[in-house]
Amino acid sequence: MPTLCAVGAVLIAAASLSACGSSASSPPSTTPVSTSGRVIQVAAAENFWGSIASQIGGVHAHVVSIITNPNTDPHVYEPTAGDARTLAGAQFVVENGIGYDPWVPKLLAADQTHATILNVGALLGVAVGGNPHRWYNPSDVQAVVQQMVADYQKLDPSDSAYFTQEETNFNTVALKQYDATLASIRAQYAGTPVGASESIFAMLAPALGLDLITPPAFLKAISEGTDVSVGDKEAIDSQIRNHQIKVYVYNSQNVTPDVQTQLTEVMAQHIPYATITESLQPVGSSYQAWQTKQLLGIQAALARASG
Repeated sequence: MPTLCAVGAVLIAAASLSACGSSASSPPSTTPVSTSGRVIQVAAAENFWGSIASQIGGVHAHVVSIITNPNTDPHVYEPTAGDARTLAGAQFVVENGIGYDPWVPKLLAADQTHATILNVGALLGVAVGGNPHRWYNPSDVQAVVQQMVADYQKLDPSDSAYFTQEETNFNTVALKQYDATLASIRAQYAGTPVGASESIFAMLAPALGLDLITPPAFLKAISEGTDVSVGDKEAIDSQIRNHQIKVYVYNSQNVTPDVQTQLTEVMAQHIPYATITESLQPVGSSYQAWQTKQLLGIQAALARASG
């Protein structure tokens, strides 16, 4: 993201550890505490994947998320020496890939780490140039969770059953409200035409059954910080002015002049709107709490539109 968005031991600033620890808190678990004592050192490039990795790893994983500041753009992030040590000291590294965090493979190559690497884009078969915001796609998140479990089990075979149980807890307890809200929106508002500020919402709209009619080229341009076409601007203008969209969803961490113009028009036309963000909000939130709060905001906007 233009306004949002190396090198790795486990030495890291106290503030980073604090942010990571709070963001990775997991719900009450029914899993018996294992006595193996094994703790896998994990480095996650971004805190949304770090939150999930921490919950799946439980007591057998120590997760450090490198990017925790919501104002940091992973595309252009300049890693620190501490980040390099974190990656170098990790046994398991989670990176988003798809061109979103290109500094990670550079640092891993420089340090010649032998860590297990989970590259989300590679796992999902999405090449650079594709939509990188896979943490907004529920089915993609499940694929990542399954791979995390498999990787943890390879690194710590003696606690294999523990990781399987933590996966069950995550899916049945942690994601319970998230899944219920997804289903509720689909049931009530499937087919509703909506607009958005960028491609981050293009991952979530299909899961909600919403009809995202904003030109895809515009969504991609805003996401990547490239120029938008006059034709796309005019098309969106028309959609807003003629109330072709019932709700507008925008990334509040990436409000470019074009997005601000659209938002002003949306407000003038009394079209309900909702916000989403690139990374955990507030810092210290869990993945599921953050996502559920945003879903509830979208649901409220849809309710206002239908009312």
